[in-house]
Amino acid sequence: EFLDRLIPGMDFSMAKEVQRFLKKQGLEFFFNHTVQSTVVEGDSVKVVAKNKKDKEVEFSGDYCLVAVGRRPFTDNLGLEKIALTLDDKGRIPVNEHLETAVPGIYAIGDVVAGDMLAHKAEEEGVFVAETIAGQKPHINYKAIPGVLYTWPEAAGVGFTEDELKAENYNYKTGNFPFKALGRARASMDTEGFAKVLADKDTDEILGIHLVGARAADLIAEAVVALEYRASAEDIARMSHAHPTYAEAIKEAMLDASEKRSIHM
Repeated sequence: EFLDRLIPGMDFSMAKEVQRFLKKQGLEFFFNHTVQSTVVEGDSVKVVAKNKKDKEVEFSGDYCLVAVGRRPFTDNLGLEKIALTLDDKGRIPVNEHLETAVPGIYAIGDVVAGDMLAHKAEEEGVFVAETIAGQKPHINYKAIPGVLYTWPEAAGVGFTEDELKAENYNYKTGNFPFKALGRARASMDTEGFAKVLADKDTDEILGIHLVGARAADLIAEAVVALEYRASAEDIARMSHAHPTYAEAIKEAMLDASEKRSIHM
């Protein structure tokens, strides 16, 4: 890995937890490494890299998966025919209505700025259709979740703790481990936690981050909370079925609300 951590776009606590359980599954991690070359040698492949001390190291394996991010796929779209130019990252510039420099032509999804997520592109597609129909739609990009499909899963929405620290935001946290959930213990999937970030003065939820079984499904509740600008107290007072993984969110909200978690 070129960077110094896993999943840099997600909350750092999630990165540490994901790394911890992947290590238990037998994976090794080498951070701050820059790949220099890959060579196929018979039935194996050799990767040559440099570590942060600029020392050359070698790794051998059956396969080499190159996962260094994605770039906008704008080839053969005929942009030059309508005099549309790309930005320095190969994306199509758009305004707040997702309209390009050519009136009446819009761009969405992976060819414009933002996370390359299918559900983000879907929201933008609906946004453009409603705009063309004369409506006044809105997209809250901070309420678009990101999901990591490992097992256990990881999912987050809203601000990360690093982002709040960078802005000197006055925030509070609430946490709850999956191992304290009856459903997790019965299902023998006890890895992970729920974490909430909330405004320390108003109690408004700023971010929710999950690692554990069904995190990809549980994040939908977090999105609703952010879209409706709910407080941690609001969610803490809502009934959550027992036994479920969703109880972790309620307990984390209770923890954020004056450390009132019941099952800890």
